[in-house]
Amino acid sequence: MTMPAIKAEATAVAIPSTSPATAAPVVTMTPKQAPRAEKYVKMAKEAAVRVVPPLIVLALLMLFWELVCRRTGSTLPPPSKVFKDTKELILDPFFDNGGIDKGLFWHLSASLQRVAYGYSIAAIVGIALGTLVGQSVWAMRGLDPLFQVLRTIPPLAWLPLSLAAFRDGQPSAIFVIFITSVWPIIINTAVGIRNIPQDYRNVAAVVQLNPLEFFSKIMIPAAAPYIFTGLRIGIGLSWLAIVAAEMLIGGVGIGFFIWDAWNSSHISEIILALFYVGIIGFVLDRLIAGLAKIVTRGTALN
Repeated sequence: MTMPAIKAEATAVAIPSTSPATAAPVVTMTPKQAPRAEKYVKMAKEAAVRVVPPLIVLALLMLFWELVCRRTGSTLPPPSKVFKDTKELILDPFFDNGGIDKGLFWHLSASLQRVAYGYSIAAIVGIALGTLVGQSVWAMRGLDPLFQVLRTIPPLAWLPLSLAAFRDGQPSAIFVIFITSVWPIIINTAVGIRNIPQDYRNVAAVVQLNPLEFFSKIMIPAAAPYIFTGLRIGIGLSWLAIVAAEMLIGGVGIGFFIWDAWNSSHISEIILALFYVGIIGFVLDRLIAGLAKIVTRGTALN
């Protein structure tokens, strides 16, 4: 009695449907992309947040300066007079009439060249000595007291000694830059080396890294944030030192330009030179900070 039922059920299942099959529509899912205009608006807002506040503060300071110095009896010129007196220097910074009669571009270039030499030597020597002091207890005990004494000597106090040794203004200025900027590099490098986690040293011992590999693969990457902190401090001190040193050694340079303007009673030129000195100092600091961000992947100390 069960066989016909099974056959009927099988037959019923086997009968195809007479209605035509309809294919389901294919829906392509595409990620929603923000319009290009919105990206530009977002970038503009981020730039405005960083740029607008300093510009507002600068405008207020310029207004205050103008109002204060326009009074009768003021010993300093207002911004309007500074621009009027230094218009030719601003518009033509590349003139060269021979000797020290040059545009601001050449004075700034000479100063930056001296800074580049002195600071580069300080960076190499500072990182090497800082590594030695940070890695060796005996070196730290022997050299650290000497470093602490020498770093307290004012930069210009070294200038007469360097002039007596080198008999020339150019190497003397470079030496002053070196001796001024090397100390923060040494100290921060030593601190970074001493703060390397012990786990890193244990791993280096397990994989049997030689001293050169340990230095390049463990020590420098781990201490890089501290090293770049010292480098940022050093570049600022270098720029401060060269401006002061050039006032005494003479020749072409922004420091001598300021001193010569003072002797000629050109106060507006002094103010313009100070503005350029501040801008270049800021740019140098930002360059080292940007390099630190790239090398340390954002872990450098701000």
